[in-house]
Amino acid sequence: MDVRTAAAKGLRLLAHHDLAGRGDGMQVMRHEDVVYVGHTGTSRAGTSILDVSDPRQPKLVDQWAAPDHTHTHKVQVADGLLLVNHERFPYRPVTPLGPHSAGLAVYDLAEPRAPRRIAFWESSGKGVHRIVWEGGRFAHVSVTPDGFTDRIWMVLDLSDPYHPVEAGRWWWPGQWAAGGERPAWPAGQRHAAHHALLDGDLAYLGYDDANLVVLDIAVPASPRAIGYCRWEGGATHTCLPLPGRDLLVVTDEQQHDGPRAPARRIHLIDVRDPATPRHLRALPEPAGDFAGLPLRYGPHCLHENRPGSFRSERLIFATYFSAGVRVYDLEDPGHPREIAHWVPQPPPGQAAPQANDLFVDRDGLVWVTDRVAGGLFVLEPEGDLAALM
Repeated sequence: MDVRTAAAKGLRLLAHHDLAGRGDGMQVMRHEDVVYVGHTGTSRAGTSILDVSDPRQPKLVDQWAAPDHTHTHKVQVADGLLLVNHERFPYRPVTPLGPHSAGLAVYDLAEPRAPRRIAFWESSGKGVHRIVWEGGRFAHVSVTPDGFTDRIWMVLDLSDPYHPVEAGRWWWPGQWAAGGERPAWPAGQRHAAHHALLDGDLAYLGYDDANLVVLDIAVPASPRAIGYCRWEGGATHTCLPLPGRDLLVVTDEQQHDGPRAPARRIHLIDVRDPATPRHLRALPEPAGDFAGLPLRYGPHCLHENRPGSFRSERLIFATYFSAGVRVYDLEDPGHPREIAHWVPQPPPGQAAPQANDLFVDRDGLVWVTDRVAGGLFVLEPEGDLAALM
């Protein structure tokens, strides 16, 4: 596929891979000289494994199919293990689906290019949506088990990775239908866990139209909600703590196609007192009429400052669907500014680019997926951005 850049500042295209024609990429993560890509599910691909010992020429090593009526669109790598979610897909089927796989697969990475499955934790219900795991004993997942109306937040104990077990859970009151609970939130809203990023014993959890929930997880078996914050916007997705600055950077995911879908932004939250988080401001929107394009326009994922990756409490890397990749400088949180961007031309037959997820490796390379058919892109910082990194 002939890949061209539509607009760029501070980032240049280093390489591209079409993922064997299954370009519906979702979560992407680099481990040593291997990149793992989860797929959204429309292509029926599940997980792609690429050799990136030469980042200019990524090579597809393997590509696993997802189980029937299931997608495996999320990957997490740490402590020599690869975790992959299993969730019912499509989310809202037009006709009833057959059996699907629901839970979390655990793979040993003694050979990173050939992961070996060693365990499967079965969740029941629709399955696991998102995973957060940076190594150690506990993984954190959003999951819809039997008896619940939507995704809740759960802690899994991986001290024995061959036998994962549930350690604790938290949900918004009103979600446990099997327990007789009924929603108390306004009709048309959705209260559902997406994922939580951690700062010590605190978990900052995006909860869709409830926005932010702060959990105390000092006792994993008994997570406690200690703080909430709401703002204009919904589908709250990623809540990235900047611990040295008492700040939280939050994306509200755009879940509607354009043109002129409801506005979604990236937000800055003051968490000096985690029990009383305070909304400060939204980050600047990309310049240009992206809102007038078909498909999604708005934020999705942030680079999450994982151990072993590029880490910064000043530079924020975000995917913005049709507006590509956006990089923000928070040197002055009172005046956040965009300092770099990269937008590709959409592939043939696709109405607009759909930058879906990204990962910035320790060398500063930016790995980006497209939600529909664009595949995997490798970007290299240049100019002022490269100097700041």
